Amino acid sequence: MFIRAARNVLISTIIVSLQMGIVLAAEPRPAEPADPDFAVQGEYQGELVKLAARKKIGVQVVALGKGKFRAVTFFGGLPGDGWDKSETLTSNGETDKNNATFANGDLHIRIENGTMIIETEKGMAGQLKKVVRRSPTLEAKAPQGAVVLFDGKNADQFEAGRITEDGLLRPGATSKQKFQSGTLHVEFQIPYAPLIPSRGNSGVYLQSRYEVQILDSFGFKPHNHECGGIPSVREADLIMSFPPQSWQTYDVEFTAAKFQDGKKTKPARMTIRQNGVLIHDDVEVPHTTTSAPLMEGPESAPLNFQEHGSEVRFRNIWFLPH
Repeated sequence: MFIRAARNVLISTIIVSLQMGIVLAAEPRPAEPADPDFAVQGEYQGELVKLAARKKIGVQVVALGKGKFRAVTFFGGLPGDGWDKSETLTSNGETDKNNATFANGDLHIRIENGTMIIETEKGMAGQLKKVVRRSPTLEAKAPQGAVVLFDGKNADQFEAGRITEDGLLRPGATSKQKFQSGTLHVEFQIPYAPLIPSRGNSGVYLQSRYEVQILDSFGFKPHNHECGGIPSVREADLIMSFPPQSWQTYDVEFTAAKFQDGKKTKPARMTIRQNGVLIHDDVEVPHTTTSAPLMEGPESAPLNFQEHGSEVRFRNIWFLPH
């Protein structure tokens, strides 16, 4: 990604004023890694003022390791919270003493104590505050008729199920129960690992055939192998990833493929919401996805949570058969 000169000219004329815009997460945050870069990464939001017109701005600051960062600016607000789908602006930065600093045309940006301070040659231009978003379906209770696969007590509903000391499910688990069409709810946490190329790789396979990708894609552009993508089939409409260590959600409406006399008559379909935002709307899945444990077929099949050598964690998993 590269800085766009035209956008630099535009941004140099704006004034940024403080505006929170998002309610802070209510639940306790996971313990922060010792790496000081972790405190800098995250989402920042405020409001632009140009010629008395106000417009929200959102910035995702991605830790790249060893004091290096990438900042991605979204006009209109953060993804899923006002972004106008226009071209983003990317800036590179690094730690400078106790702060992270970015240079972008006429703008000079630094982050200190959870505040992004934006200055021009004429002085202070404004501030953005760090925000922590929470999925509206986080901790969603299983509805009547749903099969509760994991509630933190044990992994008895899974083959090769393993849980951590703090009651989270590890990857590499396959449900003992088999399913056809239905609604899946799953919550997942991607580790903070900026120097690891895979950046938290796993996936959820419906019927062990059709994957929804899990990856640390915070601040990245959509691709079918990025988070929310259906590998080898379709990229998500937008990247709705929260920063690593956040709890995130997938809510998937799955329609199984139909077969008659051994031949497929209708492909599988999926509607997917990540962190409460629609990223796939009734998408056709014409074939099994990359590395699927099972081939297509009419038989009911289990859910699979992919083992890919990453410290991804899961909780609150349930499936409501249709």
